[in-house]
Amino acid sequence: MRKYRVAWLPGDGVGKEVCDAARLVLDAAGFEADYLDGDIGWEFWRTEGDALPPRTLDQLRSTDCAFFGAITSKPVAEAARELAPELRGQGLTYRSPIVRMRQVLDLYICLRPCRAFRGNPLNYREDIDLVVFRENTEGMYIGVEFPKVPESFRAEPAMKRIPVDAAISIRSVTREASRRIVEAAFQYAVKNGRRKVTAVHKANVLRATCGVFLEAAQEVAARYPEIQFDTANVDAMGMWLLKNPRNYDVIVTTNLFGDILSDLCAQLVGGMGFAYSGNIGEKYAVFEPTHGSAPKYAGLNKVNPLATILAAKMMVEWLGETEVARNIEGAVADVIERGAVRTYDMGGEAGTVEMARAVAAEVG
Repeated sequence: MRKYRVAWLPGDGVGKEVCDAARLVLDAAGFEADYLDGDIGWEFWRTEGDALPPRTLDQLRSTDCAFFGAITSKPVAEAARELAPELRGQGLTYRSPIVRMRQVLDLYICLRPCRAFRGNPLNYREDIDLVVFRENTEGMYIGVEFPKVPESFRAEPAMKRIPVDAAISIRSVTREASRRIVEAAFQYAVKNGRRKVTAVHKANVLRATCGVFLEAAQEVAARYPEIQFDTANVDAMGMWLLKNPRNYDVIVTTNLFGDILSDLCAQLVGGMGFAYSGNIGEKYAVFEPTHGSAPKYAGLNKVNPLATILAAKMMVEWLGETEVARNIEGAVADVIERGAVRTYDMGGEAGTVEMARAVAAEVG
């Protein structure tokens, strides 16, 4: 096994605790890396006006991949109030650093596996095994917003239906970005023996943007006749996933819809303590648990680290260390099935460190 260079970005709140837990398991599994601490998070926004400083982006470009913990995000007005006094009034606007990383590094795939581990008391049903492919770089998350309608927009006839004082956000969906995320979903299905890909949209209402996505999905699907393909409206999909999640396999969709559906799928298999993702581009990737920074639990050794441990599993798998990845996932499965060690969300009393040690002992 080669030695890797990993940008280590614990972030805010419980981020450091869960990242430490993941390191414990990675070390026990024999994964070798230089972990390079990076500056990211709310404190850097407050003191520098940038939650993702340029030096951190430079660090990412010099490493094999990055591992990210958790971030604190607050509404624009509240974020502005928390800036250091000397930074206020300079027109600084807070933007999520993880969203910026996705866009700046073109990490266009957000891959969210949602697997029900046997013995997890939080499973909605047993044998759920879904994968969500979320387009990660455009849609409602491009950050183009206006607190009221710009005067230059008023010349468009359609804009006359919008009140002058309305806040607006721009949703951008391109054919190329739609095509490549659907292509990634089908390639994953072929590689992993998956039977079906479902493209989720709302083209009956969002006719222009979802229309582009749906047309691109249909074009890509035509090249994979061996994989079953269907489509679904996003609102109906929320209902059908609860009715029978085992009818679905690989789900692919646009940015906002993917954000919502992947959290729904995570709840089917235990909630945010089991929710993890990879933000993946052509040459670089950032791996993370998808829960927040949970500041009320920071320092209490309380939160479930399994999402972070599974994100670490995904990281080493992406790096090509498939045996290490299998060992970590197998250790997580064994600990969950035995049920002797459970964190508070699972109805147990074990803390973050105790759960990590249990997995590390199993993998070692």
